[in-house]
Amino acid sequence: MKILFLVPYPLNTSPSQRFRFEQYFAVLSSSGYGIRVQSFLSTHNWQIFFGSGKYLRKVWALSFGFVKRSAILFHAPFFDFIFIHREVTPVGPPVFEWMLAKILRKRIIYDFDDAIWLTDRTHEPWIISMLKWRQKTGSICRWSYKVSCGNAYLANYARLYSAKVTWNPTTIDTENWHNPDLYLKPGDHGKIVIGWTGSHSTLKYLEEVAVVLKKIERNVDNVQITIIADRKPSLDLASVLFIPWDEKTEVAELVKIDIGIMPLPDDEWSKGKCGFKALQYMSLGKPVVAAAVGANNSIIDDGTNGFLVSSLEQWENCLIRLIQDQELREKMGQNGRRKILERYSVVSNSVNFVSLFD
Repeated sequence: MKILFLVPYPLNTSPSQRFRFEQYFAVLSSSGYGIRVQSFLSTHNWQIFFGSGKYLRKVWALSFGFVKRSAILFHAPFFDFIFIHREVTPVGPPVFEWMLAKILRKRIIYDFDDAIWLTDRTHEPWIISMLKWRQKTGSICRWSYKVSCGNAYLANYARLYSAKVTWNPTTIDTENWHNPDLYLKPGDHGKIVIGWTGSHSTLKYLEEVAVVLKKIERNVDNVQITIIADRKPSLDLASVLFIPWDEKTEVAELVKIDIGIMPLPDDEWSKGKCGFKALQYMSLGKPVVAAAVGANNSIIDDGTNGFLVSSLEQWENCLIRLIQDQELREKMGQNGRRKILERYSVVSNSVNFVSLFD
């Protein structure tokens, strides 16, 4: 059995890809599946596309991606399954998906972990909206053999178009990567570290709790705030330690935090989020304080392995409580690690993932 993975980004560059299917490649191979991956953007073009300026090169990167996708159509008949993550092309209607499903009659496994039929840009230019053609998500669901969704909200949307929808959570490699036993335990530096990790696109969510963090650092002496990101945050805080995101060091830096946070606005876009930050913190035995939005409500058991909050007052109260109670932090961290092992780890989800290709 052969599987062709059509993905947006080069391997080992996107968290969405790494934690939804790349870490299952070894499982698939050992189960007898042959794998081929084609990314729309090459490593070089990916760096150009998400950098600043260089608009002609970006047009070239898009054009080259379309050429690659056109060429792969000649190879697609030799594969048993076509696994599509998010979309075949980042702009335009789902022409390639239609050809794969309707002309080549291929069995498509369609996977997404965001509400990609929506946008979180409040004032998006109409030309961008037209180019993105987000309404194609429903059509691809309708044409697919199976649809793999990261949470219940996404699955409910997919069921409007398909009867074969599988909840396939974003998962953590708790043995070889997010395993606290693999890293040196941080020494007692006299500070309680509140940590956050993410990309520049989600830094804006920190602004929702900035007033709480500022109040805490003003009233509590032993607090430090660590931000791990690919861009320095512009937060009016005195105790922020900015650590540039690096795949090789991210987990080692997260081991050093005491409390993980995950603010989110309560909107339709956020309901499509799959709680990845919470999964990371919990897998490393850290208690988490997170917005009571979307998948967070399923991942976090309020008061057991973290706190779910809906107001600034709750943010402050829960963070203060964890800062002041080491025993509570340790107990919640242990409970969180246990839940990830049981529900959101590669080991616990491998059978579910492989069953997509039954």
